[in-house]
Amino acid sequence: MHNFFISIPHSGEVVPPEAFWLKGLSEPILMCDVDRYVDRLYQPVLKKLNISHVIAQTHRYVVDLNRLPDDIDADSVKGNKNPSGRFPIGLHWSRTTKGDRLMEYPIDLKLHFELLNKYFWPFHHEIEMQYKERFSQGFGNVYQLDAHSMPSLGTEVHKDPGKYRPEIVVSDQNGISCSSEFKNLVIESYKKAGFEVAYNFPYVGGRVTQTYGKPERGQHCIQVELNRDLYMNESTKGLIDEKSSSVAVKIERAVANIMEHLKEMKK
Repeated sequence: MHNFFISIPHSGEVVPPEAFWLKGLSEPILMCDVDRYVDRLYQPVLKKLNISHVIAQTHRYVVDLNRLPDDIDADSVKGNKNPSGRFPIGLHWSRTTKGDRLMEYPIDLKLHFELLNKYFWPFHHEIEMQYKERFSQGFGNVYQLDAHSMPSLGTEVHKDPGKYRPEIVVSDQNGISCSSEFKNLVIESYKKAGFEVAYNFPYVGGRVTQTYGKPERGQHCIQVELNRDLYMNESTKGLIDEKSSSVAVKIERAVANIMEHLKEMKK
């Protein structure tokens, strides 16, 4: 067993029957904020190096696994104390990052808890088990890479509206969620693989890095965002095969380099 694993919380496309408000949406709206194909791009290296992984199947608009259960508001859950507009892209998305309305009205509290129990907690329990199993195997440090994708241009809800983004953004909650040694290894590995890499802007990390990145406990979690323009048509949400193949090769090089050098770091 390696002391390294990968999580992918936003590539799921399954809309369960409970999420009635998402039925009938057009493909560009439904897939607007999904990290589409990220699981497919990482799959070759996961298989080749036998890397443990936790990959979401459920659509992020239903339950966003990179949020907390309380990241809800009056627009998403009936009677919630958080005012309208507090979490429009929270646990249950009420609109897309481009402003398209997803929910005509908020869901009730019973359905909120049902979605948590069916789709949110199982994913996070899997992550917790990844850490628990490795600590039980005698590893003092466990390393998690949380893989995402991002639109090539920042939207009005981001810190960089209208700005073209780098190929990779690595985030560690401004130095809090992992050791500097692991952060430096991840950055240099993606650079060595041929990517242009930025650090902690426009993203500093999400709730996954915030929740599991506890280096003082031996838990090191880092977020890696991949520019969607590298491998897909952002308008149609279609994969561009010839581009995606080369991106998958570069990802494999980056992750293989991380794995190789983790052997030299303190276990």
